[in-house]
Amino acid sequence: MTHWLTVWRAAQLVGVSRGVLQQQVRDGSLVLTEGLVSTDQLLRLYPTTRLEDTGILERVITIRDEAFGRRLRERLLPSQEVLAQRLFSQTQELADVRRYLQRYHELVVALQERIHALQGKGASPLELAELQDFVDQGLAKALATEQADLLTVMDDMLKVMSAQVTVRPSGHEFIVEGHDTLLQAGLRAGLKLNYGCGNGTCGMCKVRVISGQVVRTQPCDYPMSEAERAQGYTLMCAHTAGSSELTLELLEASGPQDIPQQQIVTTVRAVTQLAPGTRLLHLQTPRSHRLRFLAGQSVTLGVSRADGSDVHALYPVASCPCDDRNLHFFIERHPLDPFALQLFADGIKPGDAVTVWGPVGEFVLEDSQRPLVFAACDAGFAPIKSLIEHALALDAAPSLSLFWLSTKPDGHFLENQCRAWGEALDPFEYELLAEPDVSFGAAQLARAMRADLFDIECDFYLAGPEVFVNALQAELRASGVPAAQIHCNVLLEPVGETA
Repeated sequence: MTHWLTVWRAAQLVGVSRGVLQQQVRDGSLVLTEGLVSTDQLLRLYPTTRLEDTGILERVITIRDEAFGRRLRERLLPSQEVLAQRLFSQTQELADVRRYLQRYHELVVALQERIHALQGKGASPLELAELQDFVDQGLAKALATEQADLLTVMDDMLKVMSAQVTVRPSGHEFIVEGHDTLLQAGLRAGLKLNYGCGNGTCGMCKVRVISGQVVRTQPCDYPMSEAERAQGYTLMCAHTAGSSELTLELLEASGPQDIPQQQIVTTVRAVTQLAPGTRLLHLQTPRSHRLRFLAGQSVTLGVSRADGSDVHALYPVASCPCDDRNLHFFIERHPLDPFALQLFADGIKPGDAVTVWGPVGEFVLEDSQRPLVFAACDAGFAPIKSLIEHALALDAAPSLSLFWLSTKPDGHFLENQCRAWGEALDPFEYELLAEPDVSFGAAQLARAMRADLFDIECDFYLAGPEVFVNALQAELRASGVPAAQIHCNVLLEPVGETA
C-alpha cells in the first residue's frame, strides 16, 4: 500500500539529509506529488533500507531499557500528556478510516441487494452473475488486510515519538522531539523565529494554529485576549505539539534587518584555554532576556575594570542561535585589544558580568540549496562554526565542506570538533592547512578547493583577516565563481584602547 510522506519525514526514515533528497528531486530521480514522496519511490531508491539502519529501532530499545532515566525521557520522549494526546489523535484517525470502510461495506451490501432484486425482473442471468462476481471480488479486495510496508510502520512510530510542524506562509518544516517547546524545536531547526523573553511573558512568539493541536508545557503570564484565543493564537515558548502534525501561521525574519538591537547583561559561565593564544569565553544570558541573533553575526562585549573604566570589543558569536542563552566567543591574545588583555590577565572570571550589545553584520546563510563551502583563517573559524552548526540544523544543504587555514602553531584550536563532524556526518568534509604567510596560504586554499569542488556549483563563505578574505575572494572570482555566491566577513584588527 502506497504511503505519502513529506520530504522531511522521508529523510528521517531512510537516514539521509533533506538536502540529499532535494538534490534527487532536482535531478529527476525522485518525483514529488503535491510536495509529497511515496514510500514506493523511497524503497526503489533505497532498497536496502532497514529499521535498524536508520536508528529508529535503537531509539525504541533505548527508551524501553532506560525508561526511568530523566535525561532520556526529556530528550527522546514527550511528556505523558503529550503522548496521550498524540495517541488519541491517531486513534481518531483510525476510527475515521473504520467508519469509512463501514460505510463502503454498507454501500456494497446494498448494491448486492439491488442485484438480487433485479434477478426477479427479467435481467440476463449471465450479466447478473458477472456483476455479482465483480462486486464480491471488489468487496473482498477492499476489506482484505494488507501488510504495511516498513516505511509506513516506521512513520507511524515517529508520529507518536515526534511531531512534524509546517510553517505558513514560508513552507518551512521542523520536528518537535522530547520535552521541547515549539520555540525550542524551531530554533534548533534553524528557523528565524520572532521571540523575546522565551518564558511566556512578552508575547512576541505568538503564532496562529491553523491545524492540529498544541499542549501547554510551560507556565505563561502573557494575557491573551478572547479574540486571539478564538482565532487560535498561542505562544510557541509555552506550548508543544499535541498532534503528530501541526500547521502554524507566523512571520519569520527575512534577514539581519529584521533582528532588533539588544543590550543584555550576561554572566561569565566559563573561561577555557583552547590554545596558548586563544581562549573560549562562555557567557550565559538571563532566562528572561535571551540574545536573538543570526548565525555568523557579531556583538560588542563590554566589561568594567577595577579603576572604573570600561573596555569594549567586537567579536563574532561562535555558537549557534539554536542555544540563545549560551554564547561562545573565541578570544585571541592581541596587544591592541583591551578586552583580550583583560581576559588573559584573568581579569574576567566566572560569575563576572559582561554586557552584550548587538547583533550586527550581514554575514549570514542565504536561502540556497547549493552545496556549502566554508573557509576560515585562524579565529575566523568563530563565525564559520556558527554558520556550520546553523546549516546542520537546517539540514537542507546537499554537502558541507570546511577549509581552515592556520597562520600560527595553535591556529587549529578546535581540530577535534572538525574531526567529530567529519566522522559523524556523511555530507561533511574538511581540510586543515598551516601556512604563516596569509596570502600564500589563501592561494593554497583556493587550489585545494579547485581540486575538490569546482565541478559543482557551491556557495562560499569566507571569514578571517582582510588580506586572507581579499586574496581568496580574488582567487575564486578568477576561477569563475559568480560574485553572488561568495560571502565575506572581514575580521578587523584591534586598534587600541576603547572607553
